[in-house]
Amino acid sequence: MPNIGAYHPVIVHFVIVLLILGVIFRWISLTGRAPFTAPAATTLLLLGALAALLAVHSGLDAHGPVERIPGVRQAVTDHEEAGEWARNVFLVVALLEIVALATGRRKVQVARVALWGSALIGIAGVAAIVKAADRGGDLVYSYAGGVGTRSGDTADVTRLYLAGLYQAAQQARAQHDSAHAAELFVQLERQFPNDTTVRLLAIESLVRDRHDSRTALAALARFSIRADDRRLQLRVGFLKADAYVVAGKPDSARAVLEQLGTAFPDMQTRIRERMRMISNQ
Repeated sequence: MPNIGAYHPVIVHFVIVLLILGVIFRWISLTGRAPFTAPAATTLLLLGALAALLAVHSGLDAHGPVERIPGVRQAVTDHEEAGEWARNVFLVVALLEIVALATGRRKVQVARVALWGSALIGIAGVAAIVKAADRGGDLVYSYAGGVGTRSGDTADVTRLYLAGLYQAAQQARAQHDSAHAAELFVQLERQFPNDTTVRLLAIESLVRDRHDSRTALAALARFSIRADDRRLQLRVGFLKADAYVVAGKPDSARAVLEQLGTAFPDMQTRIRERMRMISNQ
């Protein structure tokens, strides 16, 4: 079978939807109401079990590069074991659904027992899916497992590096470690000098982390902005106002904000809020 590791995130979402809906429909069908739910439940559960087989296979195909990330091996193992357990539970559910289909009207009591067994074991299966999904979420969001590496595209890895530097800098700032935050923003600009957003973040760091308004204002003066780039004009304008405040020139900050108010009348609420902040300082 070909390597389908790259499709693991897509496949697992089909598994979650198909099997959870299948269990819900099976329980509804046992009430005798909504007759369509009985065949729908069978279809969903059988397709979901097949998808679970593919999900486990694709996960095994995908785990190699992720597992080599330092500190990730145990998280990968936990996710794999949870996924395999969920697959096994729903293979039992699928077998019971097949038994119910095979016996049908000939052995109604056997079919009824099989369907009730499917419904009851399906609840355990849903719990197993939730656990596997939670472990997968830990792997992706807590360990960056597969983030930036799934496609094998160099640009994705570069974006992962950018995101890592940015988040580390923001965390340092949140922890009031201005020196470390400033250092990380400098590193970010050094690595991505042509990224406009990164350049603005570095200038913002000069204001917020280093309190170096002179250098920040000089950098903003050199900043080239297209006449039709509204977002960038506002961003640069607000940064200029902040830099003037840090420089101890609140009147200059107000003048910048007034110019923005004239150019962007729909932003008056936000601009007035900035004005109040300056007055309260």
